[in-house]
Amino acid sequence: MTTSEEQSETRTRVHVFRDDALGDHDAVGLARAIRRREVGAAEVARDAAARVRAVEPRLHAVQTHLDVPAHGSDSGGLLAGVPTFVKDNTDYRGLPTGHGSVAFAPHVARRHAPFTRQFLSTGVTVLGKTRLPEFGFSPTTEYEDAVPVRNPWHADHSAGGSSGGSAALVAAGAVPIAHANDGGGSIRIPAACCGLVGLKPTRGRMVANAQGRQLPIDLVVDGVVSRSVRDSAAFLAAAEKHWRNPKLPPVGLVEGPSGRRLRIGFLPDSPNGVRSDADTRAAVTETAERLERLGHTVEPVELSIDPHFTDDFLTYWGLLSFLIGVTGRTLGTDFDRRRMDGLSRGLRETYVRAWRTTPAVLRRLKRTREAYAAGFRGLDLILSPVLAHTTPPIGHLSPAVPYATLIERLLNYVAFTPVDNVVGTPSISVPSASTTPDGLPIGVMFSARPGAERTLLELAFALEADRPFRRLQDV
Repeated sequence: MTTSEEQSETRTRVHVFRDDALGDHDAVGLARAIRRREVGAAEVARDAAARVRAVEPRLHAVQTHLDVPAHGSDSGGLLAGVPTFVKDNTDYRGLPTGHGSVAFAPHVARRHAPFTRQFLSTGVTVLGKTRLPEFGFSPTTEYEDAVPVRNPWHADHSAGGSSGGSAALVAAGAVPIAHANDGGGSIRIPAACCGLVGLKPTRGRMVANAQGRQLPIDLVVDGVVSRSVRDSAAFLAAAEKHWRNPKLPPVGLVEGPSGRRLRIGFLPDSPNGVRSDADTRAAVTETAERLERLGHTVEPVELSIDPHFTDDFLTYWGLLSFLIGVTGRTLGTDFDRRRMDGLSRGLRETYVRAWRTTPAVLRRLKRTREAYAAGFRGLDLILSPVLAHTTPPIGHLSPAVPYATLIERLLNYVAFTPVDNVVGTPSISVPSASTTPDGLPIGVMFSARPGAERTLLELAFALEADRPFRRLQDV
């Protein structure tokens, strides 16, 4: 590589790892240093805020800064003192919740959302709120009339969505962990794009979102994106201490791999017929080979998902956009659905044309659970790509792209993640050992039966131990 090429790569990579109170700690390591009084929580918050200010002009990941950091539980918590951010589709008392939209002026939240209280119970220190695409509908955090959130690994590329702001800050080293949520891949997609760990828990594992409970199928579940498996495991264990769903088996604190040998299904192409690109296929194939070397059994699997699934999910996504257009005044003042972006408007119009099919769409989507369960017979997990092709450049999935072109691009990209949202099953994105030719991470995904987060985390620990995840600060 020539000197000019090296300088160009340096300009496209963005990180703020440095010798301060955060160092290169993950959340668990930082919380331990705070407990041991090697560093102070106030010092950590100050240095994290300085990192955010340093990286923000290039990443554009932050929606709102808190002038005075808000500390978590006074009783401590497994992640006590760890700096973090809340995604701006979740109420945080005293801050507006903008949902990434310019279609309204948001109300200031009068109280924390239930998940915010659960998140704070882990002991984290909130520094502000992160950006997301409008209403979380897009797998990239881009806008029609605002700067996009950029990927720290290559600033000309997408950071993913909808939790793109959170993923960008974590990957760049501004904070070690951040809130994310997932209604069609929005934890796992930005994790894959930014080289992070992203666990989508089982439906009902986290405290429920009030809006989701009112929908015929509750797609969204909250969680975090992190740089290490142990951070995602620690968050889940800490959140479980605040509230645990008695209908699900407890997870507890997972601290490493298990000795159990698993039967894992291998799904390199989407069951809806979308083929993975060459780099993605190579990454997931290499992961399958590595699993076999670790003693697991990997075998091809077919999922007999209803051929209407993609269209049905799109119709349901359109229903959500339609409902926002009808009820938007509850979000803030001066709501004008005509100011919703091109993707939101297109989804809404798609639903308006197909609304009579709603009962059939809901029936078929709910039946996906049966077909998915059948695919797991004899298997513990299923391995697949997170996305059908590698991370696109900024602009490829912009809401300014004509809707017909945009939706075709979206469906050929987000071809794996939505099934777990419809069924309610847990899945996790972890970085593969492979990268794109220009150095971008490629994520692989493991999906499991409801309640099997422990199995997912144990396997993720094993992969991380076998070949530590590539770190941006070491590139």
